[in-house]
Formats: sequence, structure tokens, C-alpha cells
Amino acid sequence: MNLHLQSDDFELFGIPRLFAQDGAVLAARWKDLQREAHPDRFSAQGAAAQRVAMQWSVRINEAYQRLKDPLKRAAYLCELHGVSIGAEDNTAMPAAFLMQQMEWREALDEAASEAALDDLDDMVQAERRSALARCAALIDEQHDYAGAAQQVRALMFIARFAHDVDVRREQLGQ
Repeated sequence: MNLHLQSDDFELFGIPRLFAQDGAVLAARWKDLQREAHPDRFSAQGAAAQRVAMQWSVRINEAYQRLKDPLKRAAYLCELHGVSIGAEDNTAMPAAFLMQQMEWREALDEAASEAALDDLDDMVQAERRSALARCAALIDEQHDYAGAAQQVRALMFIARFAHDVDVRREQLGQ
């Protein structure tokens, strides 16, 4: 195996350090790497070689999980460029975003039908797509990792809210 432990996920997968990634290319590269690192390929070399291969297999899977998820990929790129997402200790968001969140929460509290939840979900998904597009521009074009980190934090709020919409949908269905 020509893999290096100190490689970041992008180096490991042999892809550029960009937010924009082709999911099919990632999946194909993941399969190739898994095949290359599969412990069965090292059975003739003994238990130690198989353990190392297993560790590589885990490392490859972790990298793939980070790279295939746009939110995790954006956060990882920010951190590779020295900008911590700091979601635990940095919850400061623009006032307009916080107002939008409050409006969404009120709409969710008042949602009494599948149609109302569908409308809310459509709004949330549109905002998610917009935030991901802003992330792509901030990372790949402007190299503004601090701005991208703020978008990642916004995306985390959006993901949490989308989950709450799903929970509310389940409650309505009961």
C-alpha cells in the first residue's frame, strides 16, 4: 500500500482540496482504496499486517464519511486551513439568520398538517442548498475560510431544524 498516515483525507483519496467534489468519483475511489487495504489481501503476511490493513480500512472509511457529506467536508476544509468551526463555543450568528430561525420555529410550532410541514421543509431545503452554494464559493473561489466556517455553523442550525421538522412530522402521524 502506498498510503501515508499523515495524509489528509483529500491526499488519501488523491483528489484536490476543494469543496466541490463528484460523489461518483469519491465512491469509486473509496472502493478502490478499500480493495487495496482489505485485510484478506494481507493474510499471507500474518496477523500484524492484517491488523495494519484493518486500521487503514477504518481510516479510509472515516475519510470517506467526512468527504462525502458536504457539511462535514466544508468543516474539514476550514479546519485544514486553520479555521476552527467552534460550534460549541461560537454560536454568534447574524441577526437576520437568527430572525429567520425564530420564524421557522414559530411556523413549526403552528404546523398542524402535512402540507404545512412540506412547505416548511421546502423552505429549509432551499436555504440549505443556498448555504452550501455560499460555502462552495467561499472555500473554492474566495478562500475565505472564516466566512465558510460561519456558513458551516448556519448549516448545522439548518440540519438541526430539518431534523425537528421530521420529528414533528412523526408526531403528526401518530
